[in-house]
Amino acid sequence: MKFLLKIVFTVVLIGFSVKSHSQIPEDLPVPGTRPTSYAMMEVVIENGDTIFVDFLRPLYVYPPLVFSNRNQEKFYWRTVRDVKKALPYARLASIEINNLNRELFLLNNDAARKRYINDFQKRIFREYEKPLRNLTVNQGKMLVKLIDREYGMNTYDLIRAYKGSVPAVFWNTVAKFFGSDLKAEYDGSDKDRIVERVITLVDAGQL
Repeated sequence: MKFLLKIVFTVVLIGFSVKSHSQIPEDLPVPGTRPTSYAMMEVVIENGDTIFVDFLRPLYVYPPLVFSNRNQEKFYWRTVRDVKKALPYARLASIEINNLNRELFLLNNDAARKRYINDFQKRIFREYEKPLRNLTVNQGKMLVKLIDREYGMNTYDLIRAYKGSVPAVFWNTVAKFFGSDLKAEYDGSDKDRIVERVITLVDAGQL
């Protein structure tokens, strides 16, 4: 578990933004303390009647799952749990890796970029190690898988891009001891179709 989390720390956390250190403005109102709150809604007027308009999120309908045994059902609900736990981190990583790339683009030499990455990584480790250490092994594997879905690059290629080929090969070798392959790509239409279904339903608020 420790080695798998090290992989997660090296690859995922490096993408979390410096913006997480921003201070909250002192004059920002505390939620729920305003004396009155208002909601803006679109309206249309038809034949003199005012009709409120709202937009509903899509409703997804899948064929019901049929489990051949209790173990299959338990595996499905573990997948639901792992997706709900890992997906927010994967999406945050994707957004903030893009932010990191923009910061690195502004630096004019490799030495400065390397220093930035190393300093950034140390700071992020201190902040996010504790919550990610609470992930189970399966949730850590799910997180690695979902990074490829959200960012469009597998974990091996991310390590190689930021840390070099030697660390990428090393961590992929370590990951294989935990039954994981950092070169594996997410395939929502085939081998990961159940995971994709779960993500769709979770996003729609149906699961």
